[in-house]
Amino acid sequence: MEDLPEVLVFDILKRISNSADRNSVSVVCKRLYAMEGEQRDFLKVGCGLHPATEALTSLCIRFPNLRKVEIVYSGWMSNLGKQLDNQGLLLLSSHCPCLAELTLSFCSFINDTGLGYLASCRNLRSLKLNFAPAISSNGILSLVVGCKNLSTLHLIRCMRVSSVEWLEYLGRLGTLEDLCIKNCRAIGEDDLIKLGPGLRKLKRLEFEVDAYYRYPKVYDHFVVDRWQRHQICCEEMKEISLINCIMTPSRGLSYLLGKCQALEKLLLDMCIGLKDSDMMALSQQSSNLRSISLRLPSQFLAPVLANTPLRLTNDSLKALARGCPMLEVVELSFSDVEFPSLSCFSQDGILMLIQSCPIRVLTLNSTCFFNNSGMEALCSAQLLQTLELVKCQEVSDKGILLVIHFPCLTNLKLRRCLGVTNDGLKPLVGSQKLESLTVEDCPQISEEGVQGAARSVSYKQDLSWLY
Repeated sequence: MEDLPEVLVFDILKRISNSADRNSVSVVCKRLYAMEGEQRDFLKVGCGLHPATEALTSLCIRFPNLRKVEIVYSGWMSNLGKQLDNQGLLLLSSHCPCLAELTLSFCSFINDTGLGYLASCRNLRSLKLNFAPAISSNGILSLVVGCKNLSTLHLIRCMRVSSVEWLEYLGRLGTLEDLCIKNCRAIGEDDLIKLGPGLRKLKRLEFEVDAYYRYPKVYDHFVVDRWQRHQICCEEMKEISLINCIMTPSRGLSYLLGKCQALEKLLLDMCIGLKDSDMMALSQQSSNLRSISLRLPSQFLAPVLANTPLRLTNDSLKALARGCPMLEVVELSFSDVEFPSLSCFSQDGILMLIQSCPIRVLTLNSTCFFNNSGMEALCSAQLLQTLELVKCQEVSDKGILLVIHFPCLTNLKLRRCLGVTNDGLKPLVGSQKLESLTVEDCPQISEEGVQGAARSVSYKQDLSWLY
């Protein structure tokens, strides 16, 4: 090793991604120890760091070129020693000039003072906070003012963070591309308008409301009017995930759905108040949409919108079929089996999507309106490669027997389907039709019944969901 050129040794080390392997290599000789320390750019620490501050100091000296650091205290208890506190972030800011990505998870002893130390990290581009109970809006503001290259900000269960100056400052700065706000109770959907012109540069938005605290914030009419007055277009938005949100017509997140020309991926999970008009506005603007996932709530979950119809209809699917010619991935899911029967989507609506769009992946969860006739219609789906059926109790062996005739299907997943037995899978056994078959919690399918039905088979059986 001593005779190898330094460039070649660096290239060898670069190809070793596993941390344990890199640690083993570094103890071979002093040269590798020094070179590995110089090249290491990622560090993840947590409960095993003891004493915390002294150990982190040693690591920062050992690895001076760290670009990505994760500090994770999941499962921490007091008998595991002290957590890193603000002094840990001071160490990072002074010893890691290349620091670009920082993740803090379950760090209970880091507060606004610690975030203030990070303001001197001029290269910081990504900050992810997961359960940081001592951090407030003041700490976020001090950080974004100092880190003017910040493009990714994730706030998860940060209960003391509200939406005041920091959102407005990020909007004026115009560098933010990835914003994730999950279960931060002091931040509401309409607060996103404070990003103002910054919404134009945003490429990814994830917003999740705490399901156990689903009470809409009350805004004055000035905040509500700003959505209409600004006429903001999210020109670069490619991905939106909205979970447990309340959709209010012509404002907030409902307003954003019709302003994303570059949108490629959309997840709407248990969003109350979603209407056909929202999906129509989306389809008119988002012709590049490639993936959509809809999980719809029961009508009984929204007392705050008692006078608002909560159902989407086939008109939404028709709009997607007309306006989204690149749609490849579709997932339709319902929170319970009663809601679909109340006039929502129908089998015809799903088949219309299949016929109009190049659907390659289709997932149907608790869609009680989808039956064996629907499976027969899927025989004409020329591009369908993956089909997942979850709690589709109207599909029986008669429908599964048709899978052998699906032109391009290579992956089949069956979960909690009561009507399918070993007999439905028999034509697939030995046929080499499927690359993979996944069967989970289907009481009438045995492990013997899936053997040989695909090149790769996964089988699990846990029937506790039935009781």
